[in-house]
Amino acid sequence: MLAFGVLAVAAAACAPANDTSTASSGAASPAASATCAKDQLPLTTPGKLTIGTDKPAFEPWFKNDDPSNGQGFESAVAYAVAQKLGFTKDEVTWAVVPFDSSFAPGPKKFDFDVNQISISPERQKAVDFSQGYYTVKQSVVALEGSKYAGATTLAELKDAKIGVQAGTTSLQAVQRVIQPASDPSVYNQQIDAISALKNKQIDAIVVDLPTGFYVTAAQVEHSKIVGQFAATGGTPEEFGLLMQKGSGLASCLDKAVGDLKSSGELATIETQWLTGSAGAPELK
Repeated sequence: MLAFGVLAVAAAACAPANDTSTASSGAASPAASATCAKDQLPLTTPGKLTIGTDKPAFEPWFKNDDPSNGQGFESAVAYAVAQKLGFTKDEVTWAVVPFDSSFAPGPKKFDFDVNQISISPERQKAVDFSQGYYTVKQSVVALEGSKYAGATTLAELKDAKIGVQAGTTSLQAVQRVIQPASDPSVYNQQIDAISALKNKQIDAIVVDLPTGFYVTAAQVEHSKIVGQFAATGGTPEEFGLLMQKGSGLASCLDKAVGDLKSSGELATIETQWLTGSAGAPELK
């Protein structure tokens, strides 16, 4: 089990509905490099691509607390981006960057940071982002062995008593996507919904997927992610590669992420690390 303090970072990455990101790119800086040729990139250390993330680096975003092994969703994404920029694995180095300091104003000791950081207008005042590499999905969490723990479709959740936090994208997702037969139980604080689940006052809670991993690992014993699903409507929350404000890498990282999307490689990485091995199947 991961340390509570570390997992709290995962929850911090995810915001209520009125704090979520713009739908796409963090907008390439005007100072972006005119070329993405490897030898022309403005790097922190010449000849090396320096990538930042927090420590411990936890699953399913990384594996075995080792960002350099290429395993886990964000490690795999980072190396796929590096490859698009022309770097081999041994030309990539990792820097430890606490979550909160990554988007603080000022110079950075990395070329980009990857750490479940939501793109938001407030953060864009201090740093630059690539276009989103992950659109945050919603997750259904239930107690192991409970009535709805084995659900494989959204339709199977219609009669479930669902708990959700007020003012979040999760509440919108319950209302628009699951559309349960009875109104969801809405709580002012997420911890209240979690307590209701523990006490079996509700059948399941709906939270964003990063928070779902946190809940099942650190907050509710013998709970499981029943599955994940995409929210509809509204502005989606997205994670972006974070750079120093005015970074000359902005346009090149945007292009790299865009190429990974259009080729289908990004979707393959997501399926491998956030669906299959993470035990969070898609609910249709």
